[in-house]
This record gives sequence, structure tokens and C-alpha cells, in this order.
Amino acid sequence: MNATPKIKADNELGLLRSRYQATREISKALITPLSAEDACVQSMPDCSPAKWHLAHTTWFFETFLLEQLESYQCFHDQFRVLFNSYYNAVGEQYPRPARGLLTRPSLADVLAYRDYVDEHMQSLFDAGPHMEQQRVIEVGIQHEQQHQELLLMDIKHLLSLNPLRPTYREQDSAGASPGEPFHWTDHPGGLVNIGASGEGFCFDNETPRHQHFTPAYKLGSRLVTNGEYLEFINDDAYSNPALWLSDGWACVQEQNWQAPLYWREEQQGPKSENNWFEFTLHGERKLNLDAPVVHLSFYEADAFARWAGARLPTEMEWEHAVNQSAMNLAAVNESIVSRLLHPSARVNDGSPYRDKLSSNSGNLEQVFTDVWQWTASAYLPYPGYVTPPGAIGEYNGKFMSNQMVLKGACCVTPESHSRASYRNFFYPHCRWQFAGLRLAR
Repeated sequence: MNATPKIKADNELGLLRSRYQATREISKALITPLSAEDACVQSMPDCSPAKWHLAHTTWFFETFLLEQLESYQCFHDQFRVLFNSYYNAVGEQYPRPARGLLTRPSLADVLAYRDYVDEHMQSLFDAGPHMEQQRVIEVGIQHEQQHQELLLMDIKHLLSLNPLRPTYREQDSAGASPGEPFHWTDHPGGLVNIGASGEGFCFDNETPRHQHFTPAYKLGSRLVTNGEYLEFINDDAYSNPALWLSDGWACVQEQNWQAPLYWREEQQGPKSENNWFEFTLHGERKLNLDAPVVHLSFYEADAFARWAGARLPTEMEWEHAVNQSAMNLAAVNESIVSRLLHPSARVNDGSPYRDKLSSNSGNLEQVFTDVWQWTASAYLPYPGYVTPPGAIGEYNGKFMSNQMVLKGACCVTPESHSRASYRNFFYPHCRWQFAGLRLAR
């Protein structure tokens, strides 16, 4: 009888080891299409070189696990500074805007660094990590999965600036078919539970679970499409200050925004025609009017909602609607190594990318599969939130200022991160993440 808990513990540790190995392999697979030059360049201060992502996710395991072992020798002393992102408790950091200047270490050296740390992590697994070490390993896995999404975002931004319009990975677009017609779904609101339920992994910013009063509301059954956003553009919305928040209008003027990031109008023509192209990780494509609009800032999403006579949902409304619905997530679990890396128009055609929430009030389409969805909620701590102790406590808590919450997931989000309580967050002017919108009333 005493062997049962040990067998369970051994099985759980074996699963943790397998997930660690799989996550590390996926990161390496994601850079396979890149040259060493691709992996070194930084396209803007918000982005990081692919090589840096590979090194930083390795730095995490070395810094928060292996360095605590007496027998461990660091791969390179300077890596502690070069690949520290923002952990002030750990020490100095190399300036983020200058990461593209790090031509050394080479990509080959970074891959050797990964192999070195992986070898020592396997020794740690062999020795049997204690519970606190297992907790940090889990955080490290989740952290690297987040960087896999960031890696694809940053690669896309980098390649988009190349006049050759290079393709990250060849892949045919799925046969496009529009989904169900847009309709409003009714939700009664009330005193609702918000935050992680305590089942499975969650980040600290998803806690503590608490109650929030939400008046009755409506949500759009699906995401806003490119075709609908093109109507917004053709109505000269980017020239109408009445639609924009003050900071948003300033961004429109300063950045000369005229369309979502990665859209390009080939030539002027009648507004009734679609002369637009969109850069994707699979190359530049004719704009698919039925696909969800993506790469919007919060300001653009908010302006569109106002133009449409609606608004953005709060994060509480979005989470409540998802939690009150029955889930059908067919093939959200497909690995990002093989899936289509762009929002798809395939909603109601039986495709493996389809996801639907069914409830008494109707269906919510495209909840976790295509784009992150901007909300009207500022990224703030939940009532009773306490920053975790130690350097890892800097992971989320210190960013709870001046940013907005996005809910759902997107086409480049690792599969295990699709949950209702997940809180993504970006500054309202940011556009390079895979962000779109769902309307609310």
C-alpha cells in the first residue's frame, strides 16, 4: 500500500520530464526555417532576436534551478547578464533595445548552451527534484511556451520588413469558408466567479479566484473579420478623431496608421474592391475578407467597436461567458510546429481548427483558435493578489500598470495555454501580437 503514492509521484515526475523535453524540442524546431542571420537580427525594441529567445529560456532553467546546485558550473559567466530579461533581483541586464547587437555568442554557441543545460537538467531529473524544484520546472516550461509564441511574433515582424517578403514556412491556406452569420449572444451576468479554479497549472496573475458583479451583457458570436474592418477603413475611420481615444488618436497621427499592421494596399481603386494584401508567416497573401482581423492595437479595436455601435467586453464578461458554456475544442491541441500560423476563416466547416462554446444563449465561435481578443479591462491585480516571493515574483506582478488585458488564445499560442482564466496583457499601442476583437454590448 505504501508503494502507491511513490508510483504516482514517479509517474508525475516522468510526465514532467517528458513535457520538459518536448517543450525544448519545439523551440529548436521553430528556428529550423531560419538562417543564422535571421536568428540574430532585432527588428524593433519590443522584439528580440530568435537566438536571444533560445538563450533566455535556457537561462531561466540555469538561473533558477541549476545554479542552486553546488556541483554545477555555469556554461558562461557573462550569460547571466546577457540573457536576463527583467529580473532585477537576479542582477544586471543587457539593454533590451540592443539585443540585436549580440552577434556573439553565435547561434551555434547558443544551441550548445541549450544542450549543456538540458544535459544537467536530465541529471536533476535522475536525482529526483524536490517539490519546490518541480514547481520551478513547471514555471520554466510554461515560460518557454510563452516565448515560443513571442518567437513567432518577432520572426514575423522581422521578415515583414524585408522587401523580398520572405516566407517563414510554406503552407497552403485552408479552403476558406465563412462561418455562421454574426449574431449577439445574451448573457445574464450576476455575481460571477473570476480567476483560476485551482485545477491544473495557472500563473499567479490568474489568482486569487474571487467574485465580481457583472450586469447582463451581449457578446458577438464570432470575431470581427477583415471584410468588416475594411468597411471601417473605407469609411475614413482613420481620419475621424471622434472615434478614437485621445492617446489612440495621437498614435494614429504619429505613426501614420491607415490599416492593421502587415496590411498593404497594392494600388488605389474603388473602395468597393479588395486591393489589399496581408503579410503572414506563410508569405504575403491576398486579404481574406472572411478571416478574423488581426494585428490591431487596443486603440484600433476600441475605435472599431465604437464605429460599430458597440464596445469591447470586459475581461470578466469574456471569462464568465466562456465558463458558463460547454466546450468543444477540436484539435486546439495541435502543435504549433505543424499548424497553420495565421487566423483561419474556417469556422463552421468541420475543420480541425474549429472551436465552439455552446450555451443556452447561443454559440461563441473562434474562442481560442485564431486571435487574442482585446478587452476593455486594465491589467490590474485581482483583489487579494500577493506577489510571489523571490525573483520569480517579478514574472507578472510588476507589469500591472498601463497595460490592457487580452483573453482567449491565438493561432500561435501553445495548446496548453488555452483556458478561460488566462490573462494576456500588452500596452494599448502594441500591434505585433496576434490580437483582434470580439464585440460586446
